[in-house]
Amino acid sequence: MMRVEERLFQNRYRVDPGRAHIQITDPSVCTVDCHSKPCTFCCPAGCYTKEGDGRVTLITDGCMECGTCRIICTEFRNIQWEYPRGGYGILFKFG
Repeated sequence: MMRVEERLFQNRYRVDPGRAHIQITDPSVCTVDCHSKPCTFCCPAGCYTKEGDGRVTLITDGCMECGTCRIICTEFRNIQWEYPRGGYGILFKFG
């Protein structure tokens, strides 16, 4: 049986240098207002990480462009998300 991580590893991600398609609008909202930090455990690609001091860091490499982070953060609307430019972002491997 293949694990999720092994399946995700088969995909490729083309980084658009200097132009992230996802951003945390106000990092202090994550630290001060959001206590459960659902983005850190709901993102299927694991792009969000909870740091020891309560901050949330975002690494967009490997993002599956599913929009889960946007949906899960509706209370604070603290995620700015758009599709990457053409030719960049996730490249799914089919088969």
